[in-house]
Amino acid sequence: MKIVIKNLKKKYGHKKVINGIDMDIHEGMFGLLGPNGAGKTTLMRILTTLIPKTEGDIKINNIDINNKKEIRKMIGYLPQDFSIYPTMSVYEALDYLALLSGMKNKKLRNERIKYLLKKVNLENYMKTKVKALSGGMKRRLGIAQAIIHNPKVVIVDEPTAGLDPEERIRFRNLLRDFSEGRIVILSTHIVEDVEFTCENLAILNKGNLLYKGRVKELLKNAEGYVWTANIDREELDSVRNRYPIISTVSEGNSIRLKLISQEKPLENAENVKPSIEDAYMKFMKEV
Repeated sequence: MKIVIKNLKKKYGHKKVINGIDMDIHEGMFGLLGPNGAGKTTLMRILTTLIPKTEGDIKINNIDINNKKEIRKMIGYLPQDFSIYPTMSVYEALDYLALLSGMKNKKLRNERIKYLLKKVNLENYMKTKVKALSGGMKRRLGIAQAIIHNPKVVIVDEPTAGLDPEERIRFRNLLRDFSEGRIVILSTHIVEDVEFTCENLAILNKGNLLYKGRVKELLKNAEGYVWTANIDREELDSVRNRYPIISTVSEGNSIRLKLISQEKPLENAENVKPSIEDAYMKFMKEV
């Protein structure tokens, strides 16, 4: 199972949204990182056949992206702005969507829906109206609808945006479980979501592919470049003008900061092991 993307371009009039992307995506969790406006959602919508590409070639499991009927059989999609029949119950909504996806056998639909609701921890909410669900519950229902037809590729766009920390962890674990034997593409601007779920990732910015490879290699690239130090508050502006600052934490009259530098930036600075967020910020600052 593989997705092959070659020289993919997307334009809206004269505006270039995706600029000649080349990459392969294999089974497992694959992270797609980038700031808002990087082109992530456009790429997802092209892969799901919701919008056409301008140029290039895409094959999913050796099937051309232009074969919409066959591609859609293989794809499950959870968009960022997911919404679903608010006045229906959870069970009714999934049953209707299962019917639309081609599952004609009522008994099989019933079994599949009950199985999925258990997997997403919503089995006690079958009769609850969709509009009465919390944000986290709706996202979990969104995953259930995305895989109702047992797709080979699951694409989720900013799935943890707006969720509390506990729901984010639960959601990440859920996606990781579903990635067994499938391709799951996680598009996000929240670096932590990729750090704890994905082995491979790509970084997009302004429609350009900046990085494609293993998470470990991205981390290795940042080793020796991430520092922490305590400074007086009045020094902050001066340090900020000289170095990219990743984070600041107030500690009484001083500030503990984390920054990026090729050499030791301050006398009391200590080199620390980079996180993916640190490596991502280093990479973005270099571009």
